[in-house]
Amino acid sequence: MASELMIVGGGKMGEALAAGLIGSGWAESDAITVVEPLEERRVQLQEIYPDLRVIENPEKISDVLLSVKPDQVQRVCEQLSSIFPVRLISIAAGVTISALESYLPSETRVIRVMPNTPAMINEGMSVLSPGSCASSTDVEWAASIFTAVGKTIVMDEKLINAVTGVSGSGPAYVFALAEAMTKAGINEGLDHESADLLVRQTLLGAATLLTSSQESPEELRNAVTSPNGTTAAAISVFKDRGFQEILIDAVSAATQRADELGS
Repeated sequence: MASELMIVGGGKMGEALAAGLIGSGWAESDAITVVEPLEERRVQLQEIYPDLRVIENPEKISDVLLSVKPDQVQRVCEQLSSIFPVRLISIAAGVTISALESYLPSETRVIRVMPNTPAMINEGMSVLSPGSCASSTDVEWAASIFTAVGKTIVMDEKLINAVTGVSGSGPAYVFALAEAMTKAGINEGLDHESADLLVRQTLLGAATLLTSSQESPEELRNAVTSPNGTTAAAISVFKDRGFQEILIDAVSAATQRADELGS
């Protein structure tokens, strides 16, 4: 489908995107280049994906996907400026389009994206925001990359920090819930292996039911909460302890931190 793409940053998300693009047929292995400065990580990636091009420093290419930490973005963009990329996708949390465009040649077509880690298993959720020079064709191109590893939507950049708080950081909230549920099961006498299996399959089943149902989360919850039953007893503790308010505050904290990273 595509010519070539250079992914700058060979961490977990860079690896997930490369693997997803190759696995989906978006590109052949040798059409994607991963730039990774750490030798140990380059060796590891090469062992896992023998046909993938893994190099130490960026090379001249039209299309770049930036997958580095926010505090590395300016330095890497200034390094890329000498290469004059035509299009650049950034998945760095908090780094604004205006900042990205200021670091790059003025004609660079920038698309800011907030993905999440389930992209590692092709179940990601990614939100795209186009820069001032990006055309609808550029957005479609970027969307094709992230559709290969999950679902995508396009939003105004002013909402992307809220997206970070909800879906970018969201998998960690689910993992924290799983961790707590497992400990709770062990406290009630279950062995670790059984509690772990029960929690993993329960979360998988609930998530699958949620995504396949036309009912709202509230309706689904009410359907399994019989009056004065066991689930009702658990939900009453959630309400008493402010479970919903805790999550709302958590999302707000993540959103605020994304704002701070971009300032």
